[in-house]
Amino acid sequence: MRLLLVEDEPQLAGQLLGGLKDGGYAVDHADNGEDALHLGSTESYDAVVLDLGLPVIDGVTVLEKWRDEGRDFPVLILTARDGWSEKVAGLDAGADDYVTKPFKLEEVLARLRALIRRSKGHSQSELHCGPVMLDTKTSRVFVDGAQVRLTAQEFKLLSYLMHHAEEVVSRTELTEHIYDQDFDRDSNTIEVFVNRIRKKLNVPIIQTVRGLGYRIEEPAETAG
Repeated sequence: MRLLLVEDEPQLAGQLLGGLKDGGYAVDHADNGEDALHLGSTESYDAVVLDLGLPVIDGVTVLEKWRDEGRDFPVLILTARDGWSEKVAGLDAGADDYVTKPFKLEEVLARLRALIRRSKGHSQSELHCGPVMLDTKTSRVFVDGAQVRLTAQEFKLLSYLMHHAEEVVSRTELTEHIYDQDFDRDSNTIEVFVNRIRKKLNVPIIQTVRGLGYRIEEPAETAG
């Protein structure tokens, strides 16, 4: 999953960047409202972490402009401890949830997981497809109850596909959502990761849609 972090305080931004990346996310960062507005308007994100007190353009204005443009990614806003008016303004502008500073990184990660799940139509932390279960909370994958060990990139790819089950996802979309903006993206590596995942799962849930990409669907013997 690919996130946009918008935070202008260097120390806090560094802590969040490290924690979000350790949590398995590809993360782009903006430290002012103008850059944030541009990135959110031109790039594809699964969620945004947005501080409201930003230089150049404030966070509420940025969020209002995104929503006016039809950008519907989930937004988690960061607010001050006594900033109840900020919370109200942010939620009214189109935010989906908020955390109050100072906060625990674990809470940010939990709220992001919930926002992303709900935005894709999933209510629980465990995603299922046939005998395959992916736990978004622990970043583990099981087949018939037995854990299958995936690399970080393999997990990111499988997680994205399972969040979009029954949808055709292109190689380009996968590349955009599992790598940071400044990473040298090569969509050819996606096929390598898919082949590795297929071998490790040994369950035919990842289908190739010729010329279009990949789709997660239940194996024929368990479908229905």
